[in-house]
Amino acid sequence: MTKQHHIHLEPGDVGRYVLMPGDPGRVEVIARHLDDAKHIATNREYVTYAGFLDGVKVSVTSTGIGCPSAAIALEELVRVGADTFIRVGTSGAIQPGTKSDELAIITGAIRDEGTSLHYLPAEFPAVANLEIVQALRRAAQTSKTPFRLGITQSKDSYYGEVEPERSGVPDRLLKRWKAWEIGGAICSEMESSTLFVVASILGVRAGGIMAMWADGDFKGLDSLIETAIGGVRELIKGDNNGDS
Repeated sequence: MTKQHHIHLEPGDVGRYVLMPGDPGRVEVIARHLDDAKHIATNREYVTYAGFLDGVKVSVTSTGIGCPSAAIALEELVRVGADTFIRVGTSGAIQPGTKSDELAIITGAIRDEGTSLHYLPAEFPAVANLEIVQALRRAAQTSKTPFRLGITQSKDSYYGEVEPERSGVPDRLLKRWKAWEIGGAICSEMESSTLFVVASILGVRAGGIMAMWADGDFKGLDSLIETAIGGVRELIKGDNNGDS
């Protein structure tokens, strides 16, 4: 198999477990939590490091911002041998009273974007893999990290969320945001729904954990990475025991 066009990786470059931040600058930061981590490739928004966790190869690949580039990363990572993906990102809190040190462990996503419609009809749910959800929850509970378990809204427009009044459809955006709040969605970001839908198509596992912007700050960035790493450890343990 030839090197993948966008991520510039080939079989053997990554392990089965991949942590997926949006920000290329966060890849090296996450990779410092791995043993013997090395830079593997950089092309466009895709930066990849690989190392080891409990003796098992684990990789970190950035997706850039938004669903189109995230879909490309997932498609090509599966082609080179990965099968378990955790989005590790940032998000805006939806629920009133959210604290900035709380993490969001995602169970499913509102498909408020266009990319996933190129894979499956809108009626098909974007659902996180249960094993990943449980692994992340155990990791958070073990470290006593505050978290919320729930649904994210995945959208195409960052400024449509933070400055809806500047758009040509402010009433629509504000009414939909209120609907997400009433429905209990916990956060808003720009990649998860497509990752979950594409993972369903490809028969692989995908989940997500996010720090949430609340109280005018992000206070959960360090615990975000530590909990994601703990979640991979839980998955490795479960997979070695034949749980998957």
